[in-house]
Amino acid sequence: MRAVDLIRKKRDSGEHTREEIDFLISNYTRGTIPDYQMASWLMASWLRGLSHAETAALTEAMLHSGEVLDFSSLPGKKVDKHSTGGVGDNTSLILAPIVAAGGLTVPMISGRGLGHTGGTLDKLESIPGFNVNLAPDAFMKVLKSCGCAMIGQTAEIAPADKKLYALRDVTGTVESPALICASIMSKKLAAGLDALVLDVKTGSGAFLPDPAVSRFLARLMVEIGEASGTRTAAVLTDMSQPLGRFSGNSVEILEALALLRGERNVNSDDLRELSLLLAGWMLFLTGVSNTAQEGRARAESLLADGSALRRFEQMVALQGGDLAALAHKPAQQRVLRASRSGFVFSMDTTSIGWAVQGLGAGRTQLGDPVSAHAGIELHAKLGAQIRAGDPLCTLFADDAQHFPVPESMIADAILIADAPPRPTPLVHEVLTRDTLAQTSI
Repeated sequence: MRAVDLIRKKRDSGEHTREEIDFLISNYTRGTIPDYQMASWLMASWLRGLSHAETAALTEAMLHSGEVLDFSSLPGKKVDKHSTGGVGDNTSLILAPIVAAGGLTVPMISGRGLGHTGGTLDKLESIPGFNVNLAPDAFMKVLKSCGCAMIGQTAEIAPADKKLYALRDVTGTVESPALICASIMSKKLAAGLDALVLDVKTGSGAFLPDPAVSRFLARLMVEIGEASGTRTAAVLTDMSQPLGRFSGNSVEILEALALLRGERNVNSDDLRELSLLLAGWMLFLTGVSNTAQEGRARAESLLADGSALRRFEQMVALQGGDLAALAHKPAQQRVLRASRSGFVFSMDTTSIGWAVQGLGAGRTQLGDPVSAHAGIELHAKLGAQIRAGDPLCTLFADDAQHFPVPESMIADAILIADAPPRPTPLVHEVLTRDTLAQTSI
């Protein structure tokens, strides 16, 4: 086989065999297929699409490109959560310590920023000293000690996805249901999970804003997860505005810490509620709770009594982080104010996400550094009534030269109208093996 022939085949809408996909993934992982050829194949796949069989084969090839971890020696069932990517989405930082306090083990293999969305690893690295590059044995030690740990893909864990993930981020090939599915499921199944909860975003800030396409992706991932023997649920959630109050790196860590400490802010209520709901499903799928609703109530009690906070603090310390040294110290900040009175009617959340990246929180090329302090604080969310001159958001950056374009993007992205919008539910639907047996796409 030759890579160029397989690029042509997909360019011309052909369907790959399992052997052809194995060839592409194994040789790209080894370095015998260069980035430029894989980038071409990714674009052809983005444009022409991958079939269900191709997606399953791609997931398996990426999964078996490295080591499949064995956590059978650790107590409790193993569970994880993954988001398809959002703006201000730091639920992992809140729910992982919650369910660990509930007796589960959470081996979370996370990613960096992708496209207009932030990455859990970039956020965690804004904590001074925090090490996301633990070897498997060190990963196991942290899990055994506190029940949760958050790392990136190592050379041993889904190395094909690690390379492809970074390449997709800078080649405009992120928004593909098949590529998203294979990326998520390969690294999650490599963790040897008993259960997996997927937060599938829909709306203006999602990679797949069309609810029908988001639902297709959710169904695809549930089917692949269940076929592998992992209990899987997909929660379709709203991303028509940034989640929570902050978007960035250190600001999202601080917001998560505030919620873990029991602090409340109206602009963080959606983040808190979604974290509890997802944690409830994690507790239900593993049998700790009899229903997802009972699981949510249990999650809230673990948040209220400080158990989750203690687990988070323990995890950070075990991974070398120093919460006492965590600070949000942007060199520059600027307030964007409302140009008219009215109600916040809609947001182009993807544009807001790109603005956050433009402030320094994300990358434009492979290997670019990110700013720990760049980001935004939202002062008004959908439906809020405001007056002309009221603050809409505060922008943070290390250099004032980063402000003009992001400020203009956010101003254009937030629509103020005379009447409030119709309320949008935070959760649109939950897909499980049982609901899939009863419904069609």
